[in-house]
Amino acid sequence: MANLKEIRGRIVSVSSTMQITSAMKMVSAAKLKKAQDAITAMRPYAEKLTELLQGLSASLEGDSGSAYAAQREVKKVLAVVITSNRGLCGAFNTNVIKEARQVAATTFTGKQVDFMTIGKKGDDVLRKSGAVIENHNEIFDDLTFDHVSDIAERLMSLYVDGAYDKIVLLYNHFKNAATQEVRTEQFLPIVPVAEEKEPASDYIFEPSREEIVETLIPKSLKTQLYKAIRDSFASEHGARMTAMHKATDNAKELRDQLKLTYNKARQAAITNEILEIVGGAEALNG
Repeated sequence: MANLKEIRGRIVSVSSTMQITSAMKMVSAAKLKKAQDAITAMRPYAEKLTELLQGLSASLEGDSGSAYAAQREVKKVLAVVITSNRGLCGAFNTNVIKEARQVAATTFTGKQVDFMTIGKKGDDVLRKSGAVIENHNEIFDDLTFDHVSDIAERLMSLYVDGAYDKIVLLYNHFKNAATQEVRTEQFLPIVPVAEEKEPASDYIFEPSREEIVETLIPKSLKTQLYKAIRDSFASEHGARMTAMHKATDNAKELRDQLKLTYNKARQAAITNEILEIVGGAEALNG
């Protein structure tokens, strides 16, 4: 059995760790509330705008269709992998990176797949494969629509110029504080509207449908990317809060076990001392 000094040291160490994880849990909980409110507020707007413009683009025939909806043979694919800059959030980053590798190996078998990383954790891992064309880890220093717009414009330029034939987003979709769902979402070309959707021809357009599409599609794509990054940002804090909650509980359980071990060891030491004193007294009397 370990000596008392060693056990005391472990108790102090575990208690300090528990205080840190508890503090991190509270910080993440506070940040989660703000991030959750932001993504919840923008989701209906982003989804409706995307749905409307998908219908508009699909209704444009021939050469009048948007360049962002042009379908061509897929030879080169760009995967935008959204992770976090910091760890200690459970399997949050691992799940996205695993999905990115799986998509590259299975969904786009035989295609050239490159990565654009948003988040240091994903960049650190995927860069080892040599397929990362650029990273934007700085986006989380000041997560605003304007900063995300610059990245979206870069992606649109890569697609229109023919550098890539398809661009997809991989990120964690926020469901609740304890649940995040990895999603692979097509960014470009614009996904055609489903047949069961209400046709765009039911609307009256002013100015022309073509002008509306060409003006609003870039805005819609920027909003789509911003929503994905916001989704991932909220998921990160939810995952970290859950991970730190579990870590705090585990540290408490370990501390209690160490205290029990310490008390047993202390009791055994006292018993041994009493036995030694009694034995010594008996030897003197004898």
